[in-house]
Amino acid sequence: MADAGASVNGTQDKIVTPDEERFLNTTAEDASGISPDTIERLRKEPPLRQYLVKKYAKESKRNWDLFYKRHTTNFFKDRHWLVREFPELAKTTAGSEASKQFNILEVGCGVGNAVFPMLEDFPNTFVHCCDLSPRAVEFVRNSDDYDPARCNAFQCDIVNDNLADNVPPASINCVTMLFVLSAISPSDFKSVVNNLKRVLAPGGLVLFRDYGLFDHAMIRFKPGHKLAENFYVRQDGTRAYFFTKDELQALFEHDEPDDSGGKGLQTVACHYVQKETSNRKMGICVPRIFVQGKFRMPLSTTESSLPTNQ
Repeated sequence: MADAGASVNGTQDKIVTPDEERFLNTTAEDASGISPDTIERLRKEPPLRQYLVKKYAKESKRNWDLFYKRHTTNFFKDRHWLVREFPELAKTTAGSEASKQFNILEVGCGVGNAVFPMLEDFPNTFVHCCDLSPRAVEFVRNSDDYDPARCNAFQCDIVNDNLADNVPPASINCVTMLFVLSAISPSDFKSVVNNLKRVLAPGGLVLFRDYGLFDHAMIRFKPGHKLAENFYVRQDGTRAYFFTKDELQALFEHDEPDDSGGKGLQTVACHYVQKETSNRKMGICVPRIFVQGKFRMPLSTTESSLPTNQ
């Protein structure tokens, strides 16, 4: 799976200036500049009936497969911005010993728009990557840039399938999770995080970016698309949830005992990112709000949480 609205061909993200960055740690309302009337409209809109909510959940795999059948490899730009937004990714891979392999897991890899730039930029790296869509995984495997000696692409439902069936437990130094959790039912978020914990190495990082509450993509949904609070369905049947930074942080720090070790992750950073996406052909420029986080697997089950850098 991948973001169906953030990095589409024909659009361009504006670099955030230092003046804009001071707004990143405020509330979602302030970060987006949304009006009280719009907030009230979104909250009052009734959700779809439960049978439709269940239908879209059941058909998620099919809808993403159809998405990639329609768009093939032409919809998303390669994500060369990863190092800019997550500089520790480059620092960590560069700092690893020549004889020691750095292992990355890309969750929701789509057709490889983040996978192949990482393989190109980080030669001492092995990338495991998975997607709900079998068609997307086939596009990755069939690419001229795919090298089985450096990459393991596999189909996976990260809610119901155990990642450790395809990735060695406690082996991953870094998980990249870009616009994928939002496509999953909110009731399954904890299961996804627990699944990641099964394969994260002690001290391993989760690098996360997804839709923020009151992002333009949320505001433009018309009546008849709301599945639940902050959760919507697109025309093609794919879904999108819009996060607050507080709920995202609480999700990853959750330490209820589970079969993945029972210890919550430590928040290194969690904030809103303000962007402007422009479409030059249509002559429009719209504000975007994403939520970005960095979460660290404890070095041991008794390690205390790190101070949060927000």
